Formats: sequence, C-alpha cells, structure tokens
Amino acid sequence: MVLEDGTHFSGWTFAGDGDVAGEVVFTTSMVGYQETLTDPSYRGQIVLFTYPLIGNYGVIPDDAESRKVQAAAVLVRQYTEYPSNWASELSLGDLLEAHGTLGVEGIDTRALTRHLRDKGAMRGIISTTETNVEVLSEKAKSHPSMEGLDLASSSAQLTEPTLLPALGEERCRVVALDYGVKGSIYRELRSRGATVLAVPGSTGAEEILSYRPDGIFLSNGPGDPAALEKAAATVEDVMGEAPVFGICLGHQLLGLALGCITYKMPFGHHGANHPVRNLETGKIEITSQNHGFAVVGEKLPEGVELTHQNLYDGTVEGLKSSSLRAWSVQYHPESSPGPHDSGYLFDDFVEVASGARAL
Repeated sequence: MVLEDGTHFSGWTFAGDGDVAGEVVFTTSMVGYQETLTDPSYRGQIVLFTYPLIGNYGVIPDDAESRKVQAAAVLVRQYTEYPSNWASELSLGDLLEAHGTLGVEGIDTRALTRHLRDKGAMRGIISTTETNVEVLSEKAKSHPSMEGLDLASSSAQLTEPTLLPALGEERCRVVALDYGVKGSIYRELRSRGATVLAVPGSTGAEEILSYRPDGIFLSNGPGDPAALEKAAATVEDVMGEAPVFGICLGHQLLGLALGCITYKMPFGHHGANHPVRNLETGKIEITSQNHGFAVVGEKLPEGVELTHQNLYDGTVEGLKSSSLRAWSVQYHPESSPGPHDSGYLFDDFVEVASGARAL
C-alpha cells in the first residue's frame, strides 16, 4: 500500500486482488465495520480501521446500510477468518469477495493512522501485482482528488421515486432526497410515523413540491458538496415551502443553500465517539461521524445560527434558520454504528413535519 507522498506499508490480502486506488481515511469505531463499509458516504475511499481486530463477529445481512460494499478497499491490523456470533451468516472476507472489494491485513495501522493524522488524508493505492513503490506512488498521485469530486450523483440508490410506508400510524409525509443515503436513516423516520417518499438527489424543486410534503429530508452522501451546485440550488428553492432537515452531506448542502461556504478538512471525522456540544441545551452528545468536508463557521450569513459544535476541533456540527424552518447536523443521529445520544433529532423533525401537516 503506497500513499501519494511515497509512504508505503506491506500486508497480505484476505479478500480480492488487483490494484485499487482511493482516498485513505481512518475510522476510530471499535465495532460496526459492516455498517461502515456499506455506508455510501465511504464511496471512493480506502477505509483504515484503527481498532486492531476486525471481523470477529462476522456479517449480519440485515445490518447493511446499502445493497453493496461502498468502500474502495479495507485495511486492518488483524482479520478474524472464523467469526463467532450466532446471528452471523458469513465472514467479512466472504462479504468483500462477493462485492469484489480488496481487503488487506497485517498493515501497521497505528503508524499509518498517525501519518494521516499529521499529514492529512491523501490518495493511496493498493496493489497485489506491482511492487515498485515509485510506480505506485505516481499512480496514486494521478488518481482524482476528493476535492471537487461529485460522487453523490452516482451514489443515489434510486432511479425513480419509491414510497416507504410509516411503521405504524402515519403522522406525516416526507420527501427524502437520496444523495447516497444509509438505510437506517429511513428506518428511524418511518419508526416515528413518517411515510417517506424517497427520490433521487437530482430531483428538481418543482417535482419535490408537487408531492406536497409535510417535510423535506436531505440525506448523507459522498464527495465534495461544492461540486453539487444544482443540488444546492434545489435546496435553496424548496426552503421555506416545508420544514427541511439535513444530515452530513445534506447538512453541507443546506449550508451552501443558506449562503455558507464548505471546505476540505485535513483528515475528516470518521468514527463513533466524537463529542459534540448542543449549543441550545448545553448538553454534550457522543456522536457517530463520517465526513471529510465541513461548513466554514466564521461569519455565518445573517439569519443562520450555529447550533452544534465539535469539541475536538471546534468545527460546525449543526446549523439552523428559524425563519425558513430549516436545520441540519453534520454527524449521524441514526447511530448505525454508534451511540444513541442524538435520536431526538428525528423526533424533532417528525414533530415539526406533523405540525406543518396540521396547518
């Protein structure tokens, strides 16, 4: 495995073969590797797990966040070939093989993590055929940078609107824009009484509003939000017509629609243990995160409030526009994987959407 700066590590494959390039990022989650690898937000990235033992509880199909492995490749210190879990139906290696994804173990994950922490996330390449470090380093450099890259347009899992009924009594109807959504987000909305009409992220404002939604949801997804000018313009056009709630990429697009600016972070936030302060309540939430871009927090546009802030580095974790009934968070309140501290955000959205329906 060779990074674009020439730093290289050796290991051995436990799934797949060939050459794979992508942005190398590390995640600090101790569990939830299946949810992580099937999260569309990891598309185009080589995922490095800092926890040293991966694969020990196998794979449970119902826990997948999408229909396939989204990560470009997987790097671990030690892989467990024979998992121990009554609910497991196959091993992590079997899952990666089924989706043609490269898995490598034996990497010095601590050294690689420290390097990425100090130097920032960078492009890398894994090869099971080429051993010349200089050749691989040049290939890594030629791989497209994540900055300026539109991955969300090709990550949406829908080609046409799909109706997902509420689980129980219907309280409201929500149009959800899919930029690469995690399946557990829909489950959280539906379990609270929201019937979800999931539509592709490319859907225009006129069509969205023609469904007369009680609320509009903006999903997570991969890539650079600044590359999605049309999507941001659509969000700007629908704001004020119905309550709008965004998560992760949806948060960034809402920020752009409100006049904010986004930027590429040094190595992003990836893991299930990031502390965030809710500035409205003063409480601290332990959150699940997966993003490499953020909204600039200095000099927010008039009428836009900062609602949540990361306690590691002070970055923006939540925004709100009261006049437009629009708000968002950078982290993942669906907690899959991760803590359940932030589930109230789904309660709030469904409550506001239900109130809008009553009007």
